[in-house]
Formats: sequence, structure tokens, C-alpha cells
Amino acid sequence: MPYELFIGARTYSSWSLRGWLMFDPFDLPVKTRMLNLYGGDLPAELAAHGLAPARLVPAMRTPEGLVLGETLAMAEHLAEAHPGAGLWPAAPAARAAARWLVAEMHAGFAALRAACPMQVLGQYQDFEVSAAVAADLARLDQLFAYAETQRNADGPWIFGTWSLADAFYAPVALRIAGYGLPVSDRLAAYTAAMLAHPSIRRWRALALTEVFDAPAPYAQPLPLGPWPGPALTKS
Repeated sequence: MPYELFIGARTYSSWSLRGWLMFDPFDLPVKTRMLNLYGGDLPAELAAHGLAPARLVPAMRTPEGLVLGETLAMAEHLAEAHPGAGLWPAAPAARAAARWLVAEMHAGFAALRAACPMQVLGQYQDFEVSAAVAADLARLDQLFAYAETQRNADGPWIFGTWSLADAFYAPVALRIAGYGLPVSDRLAAYTAAMLAHPSIRRWRALALTEVFDAPAPYAQPLPLGPWPGPALTKS
């Protein structure tokens, strides 16, 4: 039996995207189930699926019937259950650094999250970056620069090859793309690679089939331009 992954709206749910990216790029078997993130009582809906006390998405049920909420717990369980899948970097220093970056993303970057809710419809034009958001972007670049000193593999991802760190930071790349945020060459290159990743392209294609009641969640009072292509212009 595959895992069951319960997620919300692909258009907007960054946490759901993190959960899904723990499976799709690693070819782990999963059946995805959509829940109504905005129109109902999510904790009650989760309970109806036997997922209590989970109250947020994503939530996961293992093939053995174990229920897990919270993406950190899901990540560690999957890495333990599938040691050959390469969810964490193989080298000890890179693996330790990846856990650090994942934990900081899970708990931090409040200004960026609040000002730039993830959306994959297009790129907002003329978004004004506050000092707090600029500080979060600077912290991202600092962490990515540190990761480069700990990696032992080449490639476009945080630790060279795709890992759970990229599953957690993918929504940041989509925020950079969706708001045209001014970032370093390092973060711009990472965002371009993320936009071209097959799993991200698949996620966005499915997101574009979703329909929401007006007004759309997290709509900004700004013009919405086209979604950036895989090649992102650096700022």
C-alpha cells in the first residue's frame, strides 16, 4: 500500500507543497488526497478521515496506518523508513547542516511568509519589499552560502543534489518568483532551477485547474503579470 498524503490548495498551500515534495522527487509511492483548506472546518475534515489529532495540512498516513502531522515529523519518519532514497544528504556535515536549514525554515521567516503568501498564478508587479522582508532574503542568502561550504556534491540544489532541504525551501523560491523579489545571483539561480524542476511544473499544472470563490485567497492589490519561465531574470 502507498502512503496517503492529505493536502490543501495547490495554488496557495506552501505547507502542502513541502509535504508533496517529500514524495514525488524521491519516487516514493503516495496517494494524494485533497481537503477543503478554505471553505470548511479543516480539523473536523481531518478527523473524519481518521487523522485526529492532526488539525493542519499536510498530514500523512503510512502504509502501516500510522498518522503523522507536521512536516518535520513526516520528513524524519520518511528518511528513517527509506534510508536508501537519499532524503537527507549522505555526508554527515551536509546532513547536519540540512537539518539546521530545515528547522529554521519550519520556524522562521515570518516577515516573508506574511508579506508574500505563496501563489503560483503569476508574478505580482511593483511589489514593495519591506525592511523585514529584505532581512529575511538576506538571511536566506547567508544560509545558502553556508550550505555551499558543507556540501560534497555539485548541482543546482542547496546541498548539490535534491534533498529534504529543497522540499522545505521550494515555497521560498516560488515566493521569489511570484512577487519578483530582488535577490542575490545565488538565490536567483536556485529559483530558476526550482521553476524548471519537473515536480514543480507538475504541481503548478495541477494548481491551475483549481477554482476558488472570489475574492481569491491572498489576492494582492497589484497587477498580476505572467508566471516567470524556467529562466528567471536575476536582480
